[in-house]
Amino acid sequence: MPADLRLIAVHVEEDSAGGFEWVLSERDGRTAWGEIQRSASAAGTYKDAMAGGLVALEAMVEDLDIGPRSSTAPHASHAFRAARAAHAPSAAKRAATEREPSGAAEAEQKTPGKPSPFGFGPAV
Repeated sequence: MPADLRLIAVHVEEDSAGGFEWVLSERDGRTAWGEIQRSASAAGTYKDAMAGGLVALEAMVEDLDIGPRSSTAPHASHAFRAARAAHAPSAAKRAATEREPSGAAEAEQKTPGKPSPFGFGPAV
């Protein structure tokens, strides 16, 4: 089943005018990567280009919990969900691990307004 996951990467290229373009590439075989999609126009910042690339990648994925799957594996999603459900932690254990760590609130107060990389969460 793991072989059905498509290996897709997002990267950003700077054009000659100083703009930034996102590129989606997919690994073909063991070492070669080929471009599968590119932004139609350049963004003004690296951050905006990367965010656009991530949005484009997410749009390609039917189920973000399992990632992009090859079209030759139509039942991969169902099989993956069944396997995940069999190994899922109990609701009580999940609730305990989802609680905020004790020092997280204090750390956040010490750095108010500090932007995170690409706007997608705290840098660790």
